Amino acid sequence: MTKGPILIDLEDREIGPSPAEAPTVPDLDMPTPPEGRAMQAAATLAARGPSRLARLFWGLAMALVGAVVSVAAWDFITGLIERMPALGYTVTALVIAFALVCLAIILRELAAFSRLARIDRLHREADSALAENDLNKARAVVADLTGLYAGRGDTAWGRDRLKTHAAEAVDAADLLALAEIELLTPLDMAASKEIEAASRQVATVTAIVPLAFADVIAALTANLRMIRRIAEVYGGRSGVLGGWRLTRAVMTHLVATGAVAVGDDLIGSVAGGGVLSRISRRFGEGIVNGALTARVGVAAMEVCRPVPFIRSKRPSVTGLVKRALTGLFGKA
Repeated sequence: MTKGPILIDLEDREIGPSPAEAPTVPDLDMPTPPEGRAMQAAATLAARGPSRLARLFWGLAMALVGAVVSVAAWDFITGLIERMPALGYTVTALVIAFALVCLAIILRELAAFSRLARIDRLHREADSALAENDLNKARAVVADLTGLYAGRGDTAWGRDRLKTHAAEAVDAADLLALAEIELLTPLDMAASKEIEAASRQVATVTAIVPLAFADVIAALTANLRMIRRIAEVYGGRSGVLGGWRLTRAVMTHLVATGAVAVGDDLIGSVAGGGVLSRISRRFGEGIVNGALTARVGVAAMEVCRPVPFIRSKRPSVTGLVKRALTGLFGKA
């Protein structure tokens, strides 16, 4: 029997890894981070254009239905006039009134496309004036911009100041920056309010409504309305077709650039998002969908703005989301 401690020589033995070097044990109870699936699905649906075959199908279908309805209406009216002249002429007057309303709607849609094309042309000319530093081009852009907002009371003060100080500009950037500050600052604030309202609505519906596809429909509807109102703020009021075309342009840009994908910067930028996503995944999804809606709104501002951001600060998605969600989800 040995007395005392036993000494074992470890010099020739291979020592394994220490506990500090062992990999961390994964937390299986940790919920997956929110991904904003409703906004991603809504953006994908809005950006997806119909195929050539689908456009041909719907075009032929509308033409066929229009022909059938026109012939049936003509036969109905002529037969009614032969049997009961007074009633037949009354129905004829109603059909003419309906046709005039349809014509007015078509003219309104064409005017909406014209307004959107005018703003797009102003944006391109402003970019060209900035790139070439052409003061004459910048003055032409400012003149068109002043004419675009000539009938609006919310730009009257800015138009007067622009007229007073426009001669002091020495290059294209200064002149366009002056026009941007004097004319577009109040419009930028109004557009930011629309973005905050849409973000709040999308976040609330996503967090509260548990129905399948309800959050996708709500996100798509809110974004369509937001883009249309932003276009109206900047003077490019669009109709149904013009609004859908503008929405497709914005969503296509976002999908192509990957801006609807959720990154760590977006999750971290929303105060309280991580805590709420641990407590309730629906709250986390609501915050992320609201943030993605803000991204769509900022992109819509860039598309609908007749002059690019020069000296004015581009709205921050983080700031928009924080203002939109303050008091909605605690301190989110």
